[in-house]
Amino acid sequence: MDRHTRQRIARLYQGSLQRGYVRGKLASDPVYAAVAARIDGTALPLLDIGCGIGLLGQYLHAQGHHQPYLGLDHDPRKILAGQRAVQRAGLDAMMRLQQADAAELPAQQGHVALLDVLHYLPAVRQPALLRDAARHLSPQGCLIIRNVLREANWRFHATRVEEFFLHASGWISGGAQHYPSAGELREPLEQAGLEVRIEPLRGRTPFNSYLVVAHHPR
Repeated sequence: MDRHTRQRIARLYQGSLQRGYVRGKLASDPVYAAVAARIDGTALPLLDIGCGIGLLGQYLHAQGHHQPYLGLDHDPRKILAGQRAVQRAGLDAMMRLQQADAAELPAQQGHVALLDVLHYLPAVRQPALLRDAARHLSPQGCLIIRNVLREANWRFHATRVEEFFLHASGWISGGAQHYPSAGELREPLEQAGLEVRIEPLRGRTPFNSYLVVAHHPR
């Protein structure tokens, strides 16, 4: 995404801190392009669980992806900021953001995104959310997950330090609860009948992030 487009999206949000966050995420985080590549060429709706301020939806629209987008997040501050940005962009007809818990998914099928969400849930809740997400996939849909995985390396420890400061800042309420291993993430999805691929997705960050793409056998 070019600098002009990043600036245009950032101006949809309020305050210098939030606009700086948006510019930085769009410039450095590879997950938005990764999602766009995997839903390219389809008109299936996208359910974004843990959508935050709706940046994924803004990115996709700016890149020419015009399928319906529904973002859910439990934090009312982020949903309000995202809704205001949607209104300023005039995207009310195709982008919706709603406050909801991850356990309260709507009856929608298509693609599903679950970006940096799982580790904020206790270990006991993670398999249930993965199974619920799988149930919201259409036959041609993709479940796209980005998450830190628990591994014995310096990237994982760098991630834990960053999460400490995010929690201390108040941006993430509750803080990290459990970082899943690759096996813990893969097992519920394969039990749901999905094919699963896991690969590193770090971009220009030091964090131990991985991309997980799951879909029905084709």
